[in-house]
Amino acid sequence: MRQQPLVVVKCGGNADVDAEAVCGDVAGLIRSGVEIVLVHGGSAEIERLATELDVPQRTHTSPDGVSTRRTDERTLEVLTLALAGSVKPKLVRRLARHGVRAVGMTGLDGLLLRARRKRAQRAVVDGRTVLVRDNLSGILESVNDELLRDLLDRRLLPVVSPPAITDTGEALNVDADRVAAAIAVALRADTLVLLTGAPGVQADPDDDSTMLSVCEVSPDGSPASWARGGMAMKLIAAREALLGGVAQVMVADGRRSEPVRRALASRGTRVVLRPHAARAA
Repeated sequence: MRQQPLVVVKCGGNADVDAEAVCGDVAGLIRSGVEIVLVHGGSAEIERLATELDVPQRTHTSPDGVSTRRTDERTLEVLTLALAGSVKPKLVRRLARHGVRAVGMTGLDGLLLRARRKRAQRAVVDGRTVLVRDNLSGILESVNDELLRDLLDRRLLPVVSPPAITDTGEALNVDADRVAAAIAVALRADTLVLLTGAPGVQADPDDDSTMLSVCEVSPDGSPASWARGGMAMKLIAAREALLGGVAQVMVADGRRSEPVRRALASRGTRVVLRPHAARAA
């Protein structure tokens, strides 16, 4: 039986998130006996590289207000280059400087993240809801938890990002927040920490003073109307983790020193299910 606490940390791709502070904090927690899996995105680097390579970027907004990246073949190539070739190596090098033996992986490696392609996706375009069918994004179906558990047992830190892989070997973009939630569920993690470029979940996204200490989410349906863009997706990921049995989910400020410790000390927003929502055993 596992003795150490296990925490899944999602390091946001927002340029404001202090990756050095995250890595230093993760290293200190590992030395104190906490097991950690680090999941990362890389939106800022994806956008920088796409601009450099002249690959247009488009965003889909679903009817309930959740924004996701439109992923065609060129964008998928840019995403893979940015995450696997830039963001991840930088994180691994930072961790190494803190004495952490990190193993960088995408969902393709060791069939870590299995997904199926979305055949159609609803999006609002010019005020009309349309079906988009040429999007190389997927729905995460399974996590190779045995592979992650083996790495943790060897005192290695998995550093994980999209893309995921299908049964036929096709690479697909999947949301990194939902990847972190799925990994937390698969490993029966004690806590999922979602670090972002804001103090936590805010009732008004433009006003830091409106941060919620606790945010209730419904067991199904759309996120609250005030949750926009990436924060809406974080709340969806938080809900999936809670329904899957993860005891605690925190959305916290990735711009501060010791951001993970602060989150574990409830400095941020704790996301909880509404009281009538039963958690899976």
